[in-house]
Amino acid sequence: MAKQRFRDVKQGRVKSIDIAKKQKDNANRPATLRERFKAFITDSFMILMPLMYIVFYLIFDGREGFAQHKLLGWLYILIPYMLISAIFIAKSGQTPGMRAYGIKTIMCKTEDRPSLGVSFLRQLLAIWDFFLFTWILQFFWKNHRTLHEILSGTCLIRERANDNK
Repeated sequence: MAKQRFRDVKQGRVKSIDIAKKQKDNANRPATLRERFKAFITDSFMILMPLMYIVFYLIFDGREGFAQHKLLGWLYILIPYMLISAIFIAKSGQTPGMRAYGIKTIMCKTEDRPSLGVSFLRQLLAIWDFFLFTWILQFFWKNHRTLHEILSGTCLIRERANDNK
């Protein structure tokens, strides 16, 4: 291999070995807890809040109607939320919140996008995981995977190297 000139590396004609190695090292790094939390909050406002508004005010005609039929109301909210999130994950591997923070959902063994069935299973288990507080387990594991990710065989990785950490 010929000697790399600084000018060529700086102008992008030749990639530096160090830059290529850093990009390879950052390729499949797990998402941090902070990135996961920010993506969850963003998804809550972008997907969940419009669904809650529709159910509260268009279907049940106000909060009082929702209060009388809470179980049915939460089913009307959570089932479309699971479907919408599963479609986003199956189509691109990301929900809007994940896209905003550079996180991608992949199958751990094959590193492909999950199918629609796996995405729906993941979202169903995520709701179950949220209500049973088993999401707390992610604080004790090195790779920060939650129970629903382990059971569905998915991983959350960084799509690009974030310099803000």
